[in-house]
Amino acid sequence: MSTIDRDGPVPPYRQIAADLRRRIESGEIPPGRRIPSMVELEQQWGVARDTLRKATQVLKDEGLVETVTGMGIFVVDRSE
Repeated sequence: MSTIDRDGPVPPYRQIAADLRRRIESGEIPPGRRIPSMVELEQQWGVARDTLRKATQVLKDEGLVETVTGMGIFVVDRSE
């Protein structure tokens, strides 16, 4: 399980968004690839699904990911 600083000044959803952003920008999760599912992220981080929704919304607002209905959340290919 990845660690979250629950006592720190940065909310957990922002910490998760930052980690996913780092993984996307480093190419660990490349464009067109699905990010881990909510179930996988719940297991990885040990947080509520609402926290994960907030984290993924941050990435959507930044234009890094998009939801494909029935398929999941995918990294946007910004090279186009």
